[in-house]
Amino acid sequence: MTEDARVSGLSDEERLAQLGYTQVLARRMSAFSNYAVSFTIISVLSGCLTLYLFGMNTGGPAVITWGWVAVGLMTLFVGLAMAEICSAYPTSAGLYFWAHRLAPPRTAAAWAWFTGWFNVLGQVAVTAGIDFGAASFLGAYLNLQFDFEVTPGRTILLFAAILILHGLLNTFGVRIVGLLNSVSVWWHVIGVAVIVGALTFVPDQHQSASFVFTEFVNNTGWGSSFYVVLLGLLMAQYTFTGYDASAHMTEETHDASTAGPKGIVQSIWTSWIAGFVLLLGFTFAIQSYDGALTSPTGVPPAQILLDALGATAGKLLLLVVIGAQLFCGMASVTANSRMIYAFSRDGALPYSNLWHTVNPRTRTPVAAVWLAALGALVLGLPYLINVTAYAAVTSIAVIGLYIAYVIPTLLRLRKGEAFERGPWHLGRWSRPIGIVAVVWVGVITILFMLPQVSPVTWETFNYAPVAVLAVLGFAAAWWFASARHWFLNPDHERTRAREAARAGAPEPLDP
Repeated sequence: MTEDARVSGLSDEERLAQLGYTQVLARRMSAFSNYAVSFTIISVLSGCLTLYLFGMNTGGPAVITWGWVAVGLMTLFVGLAMAEICSAYPTSAGLYFWAHRLAPPRTAAAWAWFTGWFNVLGQVAVTAGIDFGAASFLGAYLNLQFDFEVTPGRTILLFAAILILHGLLNTFGVRIVGLLNSVSVWWHVIGVAVIVGALTFVPDQHQSASFVFTEFVNNTGWGSSFYVVLLGLLMAQYTFTGYDASAHMTEETHDASTAGPKGIVQSIWTSWIAGFVLLLGFTFAIQSYDGALTSPTGVPPAQILLDALGATAGKLLLLVVIGAQLFCGMASVTANSRMIYAFSRDGALPYSNLWHTVNPRTRTPVAAVWLAALGALVLGLPYLINVTAYAAVTSIAVIGLYIAYVIPTLLRLRKGEAFERGPWHLGRWSRPIGIVAVVWVGVITILFMLPQVSPVTWETFNYAPVAVLAVLGFAAAWWFASARHWFLNPDHERTRAREAARAGAPEPLDP
């Protein structure tokens, strides 16, 4: 990782102007603030724990532990490759802008179009995964505190209520959202420390190191242990999503061409460490594996806290986890809505004129906020009839986001020495790191579309490929029928009309 002073002489505003954008958003964020947004959205207290049940059934402690180590390393490769591109193009347009700049001129618009669509799909699915997980944990707390019966219908109602809350906060409380994002970082750091400390020192007994690092459990119905190990990687890979937020916030960050890439990389490796400590804390503290799996709360981490710490302390720390998940979901809706706003600004979504409207008083893209929330709700509704729906939603999130993450890296590899590096770059390691990133994303894209439970029925079907292919098919049909003529084409009358209409419109005020 290298910072080249020779190409860092331009101011943030001058570099942005070179990329074709005028500075509109206020640059109030420090490098730490930029990192904090990505760290919050990765949220080990959300991803690790909401899929902990999946991990317990799909590989057990050995895959939970070693899968986290392996996936964290591979994610670091992906993040390093992304960070180098972020340094070269520090703009909030992010991934689809990078693809447009790096692709051959004849096909640049097509690369940008499909990158943007995969990014939108992944962002919506991540919002669904985070807030659905929060609904499950909130249901577990209500069950413990008020004997609330947890059913699929009630979980969906809690899910909808949380999405509405996050929609309202992002509509009317943009300043509050900014404050809560700052609080969220310390909530996560202190929360992990307190929870792991309690699970380490309070219980009278712990599982052995052999159990934590070697115990393999297969409750999937599949006979191949190797296949189950691969499926079990989803828990870790889903957690490591959302760190592209540092790129989307570069237009509001000082020294963006170095702070943005540092934010991406630092959020990954610090989450890698924090998540490993958190998972060890929970897995060592399991008092009864079967008891956690069959917990009436439906949430094994909640049962582990209760068994290890007692009812009062367990419920208090469960609230800490739920708080972190609510912070994470709120930030995800913010990032999701900004992506929808930016993409629709270029006319790339149906009814784009609606989705990129901005409330003149709050300077918030209200319609985009509610589209993000509604799309997330729709992805979660199959849970009413499909017991593996949550794993499918998280698979969609991983597939959509990681394809969008790696397309610019693939294009950067094809560009070779013609790629103009930013001040933060990988030097001679750029190509090998990029190759590893592309290969890894290819593997997980195929892997997480495969069936996760046997036998495969309507109740256990992994609908991730259906969702991905439906979105891809729609985007492809629209591209060939119409969008290829006007998308990112500055000479087309449709683009000129959109630019003219946008000239006097306010930009959103990002928290």
